[in-house]
Amino acid sequence: MDRERHRLLVIDDDDAVRDSMAEYLQELGYQVEQAASGRRGLELFEQNPPEVVLLDLKLPQMGGLEVLKALNQHPANIPIIVISGSGVMNDVVQALRYGASDYLVKPITDMEMLTHAVSRGIEQNRLRRENQLYSEQLEAANRDLRQSLNALQQDQQAGRHVQLKMFPARPLTIGDYHLSHRIFPSLFLSGDFVDYFTVGDSKAVFFIADVSGHGASSAFLTVLMKNLFARKRSDFGHWMDRTILSPAAMLAQANRELLATEVGKHVTLCVAVMDIRDNTLLYSIAGHLPAPILWSPTGCHYLKGDNPPVGLFEDAEYTEERLDLPNEFALSLFSDGILETIEVDGLLAKEKALLATLAEGFSSMDALIDALGLQGVKEAPDDIAVLLVSKG
Repeated sequence: MDRERHRLLVIDDDDAVRDSMAEYLQELGYQVEQAASGRRGLELFEQNPPEVVLLDLKLPQMGGLEVLKALNQHPANIPIIVISGSGVMNDVVQALRYGASDYLVKPITDMEMLTHAVSRGIEQNRLRRENQLYSEQLEAANRDLRQSLNALQQDQQAGRHVQLKMFPARPLTIGDYHLSHRIFPSLFLSGDFVDYFTVGDSKAVFFIADVSGHGASSAFLTVLMKNLFARKRSDFGHWMDRTILSPAAMLAQANRELLATEVGKHVTLCVAVMDIRDNTLLYSIAGHLPAPILWSPTGCHYLKGDNPPVGLFEDAEYTEERLDLPNEFALSLFSDGILETIEVDGLLAKEKALLATLAEGFSSMDALIDALGLQGVKEAPDDIAVLLVSKG
């Protein structure tokens, strides 16, 4: 790689850290510009977009996430490496959701990690430019073949029909418990998925999954999730393999299988096992927002739990939470598309508004959909999945 041709932009308010990174990268042959604030970084970016941006997440005044969102709205679509001193999993998830291509935790003790991250970003940028050029050439060469778009749309509709067949065919009632779902896709093929089924005589397994991105590749991963849970349910019936009864074990298995596909996507999930004999819930949340909301006559709250998404980290570890369920409750699970329908600013405000909406409790899916204003949704800005588990 001829590094002298590649320009980088470092945005960090810590002069010592910024100068150190810039000096190191310049010694490697890169051209490096520096900005001590988010606003100055955006100005330099607009003047002459670099090939890779290194962005400190904890900036004063204009925060790192705000800068990240602004940079990703630029048509240049430049890879952004987020560098933060916190290393908090929620920061990682939020940065990836807002478009970061990589995430490093400072202080960076092994500068080779920085070298590799920058190299990957430059390669990613090169591939994006080549793909853009290829797309333009392809469009020019196929202007006389516009009729093929109609055939593609028909294929998408057929794919959507097949995908719908994978969802539970009808609500599930087991004892006094009732499970139901709705899906509101933003495109023909959805990256959201839910499933629920019984295991043995006294347990019900359910999960909600939100695949990054949209379209056919995301829909493919919903097939992978469906297949994984179906296999493990079958293994329980044939071999008494109890993996299906451990949310953490299922997430670990899903993580291994998704990384093996090398599709470059990740999935957030909430997986749960409900025991109707002792009225308990064993669950695990893998980077999924918003968290499940549990309503009972005594109150309404988000369930706790914090694990990494599936498909990001080879060494990811997953933990479980156990909960004694009230005799009367409604447990609502959503994909993050529901937050796009709430007209307030900020993630925390949206989550607070959603919790307030569910504070009355809704034991039927129709009532829940009406309360959320989803009954008339035809074109959602993002896929929306809703899963409701209730008793009483």
